[in-house]
Amino acid sequence: MDWKFLQGLLSGVNKYSTAFGRIWLSVVFVFRVLVYVVAAERVWSDDQGHFDCNTRQPGCTNICYDYFFPISHIRLWALQLIFVTCPSFMVVLHVAYREERERKYRAKHGEDTRLYDNPGQKHGGLWWTYLMSLFIKTTFEIMFLYLLHYIYNSFKLPRKVQCDINPCPNLVDCYISRPTEKTIFTYFMVGASLMCVVLNICEIFYLIASRVVNLKHRGSVHTSARHVRTNMDCDGCKS
Repeated sequence: MDWKFLQGLLSGVNKYSTAFGRIWLSVVFVFRVLVYVVAAERVWSDDQGHFDCNTRQPGCTNICYDYFFPISHIRLWALQLIFVTCPSFMVVLHVAYREERERKYRAKHGEDTRLYDNPGQKHGGLWWTYLMSLFIKTTFEIMFLYLLHYIYNSFKLPRKVQCDINPCPNLVDCYISRPTEKTIFTYFMVGASLMCVVLNICEIFYLIASRVVNLKHRGSVHTSARHVRTNMDCDGCKS
């Protein structure tokens, strides 16, 4: 997988993100993508080849491996990274849509006119798009964590599993290569995923709180302006 391409796309998201969003992006690339590319892929590269069972029955080892590892950790994490980063492109696409509308508006009404003060400013529909992307990312993170735990019944890999599936002649013992190292990496990736969930939740609360404060400030400004106009009308009536 070309992770540099994904990094190039997400770098455009960074300039539209809040402080929490920038921290989230750093965690994704430093603690997840880099660890995945540099170390985790190599740890799981010999996964099936070093899955050893104490039998020479043809097909038994492959069947047992497929039963206990229906999807590799490394491939599940790759899917998780793709799914949790793709919602961020919703913001980029929305900003691109605004910029295109701005370009057409200026072409029609003149270069001095402006449809948006700042196409990348999070207000109106873009605020809702940004908030929706955070909810989708958080949902995917939790869903993949649950899926990983559901498939393997734990985040810890056992040293030995027992299998009696056909064509195995009887109950055979199968041994996983480097279970301790894989368990450490699994806990690390799970911890990084949970950190991203916390950052997403913090950003959701930050966005909502900022929106509430802005609405209150705007309401107070409108109320003050209304009082000023009322007082001016009253003074005109007295005069």
